[in-house]
Amino acid sequence: MAQPLITTEDFMKFREFFYRKTGIYFDESKRYFVDKRLAERVRESGSENFRTYFTMLRFQASGEELQQLVNDMTVNETYFFRESYQFDCLVNSMLEEVAAQKKPGDTIRIWSIPSSSGEEPYSIAIFLLELWPKIEQFDVEILASDIDTSILDSAKQGIYSMRSLQYLPKTYLDRYFEPYSNQRYQIIEDLRQSIEFSRVNLNDRNDTRRFSNIDIIFCRNLLIYFDDISRKDAADTFYDSLNHGGFICLGHSESMSRISPLFTVRKFPDAIVYQKPRFG
Repeated sequence: MAQPLITTEDFMKFREFFYRKTGIYFDESKRYFVDKRLAERVRESGSENFRTYFTMLRFQASGEELQQLVNDMTVNETYFFRESYQFDCLVNSMLEEVAAQKKPGDTIRIWSIPSSSGEEPYSIAIFLLELWPKIEQFDVEILASDIDTSILDSAKQGIYSMRSLQYLPKTYLDRYFEPYSNQRYQIIEDLRQSIEFSRVNLNDRNDTRRFSNIDIIFCRNLLIYFDDISRKDAADTFYDSLNHGGFICLGHSESMSRISPLFTVRKFPDAIVYQKPRFG
């Protein structure tokens, strides 16, 4: 059976629609990737062609097909302790400043978005347990969000191959994971229960409004998929979500300085991060 044809006009219509829904913008270099996944969804949904599929996508009341397409279009490859210098900065510097503004027993909220299949929020939890001596003094909440519902299900199950675990010290592997099957490991239940996973579209303020009083945000390697307008909207969302003095960590190729003037640059021994001014 021949693949459904996605014309340039189809691609441009879809690109505008997907951008408005998610803030993710596909340039021409992603054309092959987008066409391939659209063609798959046209076939699997039983649509006659792209036109009928696109009509269904826009007007389906449940939004199920749009969510399936989002799941297919987003990339979710990561691993434990990725760019770990920021986790060192978390336990050595950022948390010390946050804790200094709180009383013992207060809540510290850390938000990981996109959480992908859970490697980042679980890495944060392990770093806190192993390397932050004040962990017992505060009520630490780790929130983990992603727009992809299937990857959130994987994150909640917490089952990983050795590819995801290759940079995890063996002592941590032995302490926090249990053998599962086929050379895979499952993170222990206590850690699985300690993370609050939820679906969030960063482009939808109805989704993000509930995230407030956040002390530290990890948003790494997401904004590179946004255009300038969506990046600025995301920065505004993070600004509103953070407590004054709160921090945000971006990926190594991203810079908040080029996105928004709302944050100040903080250079710590382990990493450069961005901070919402303590007063203002």
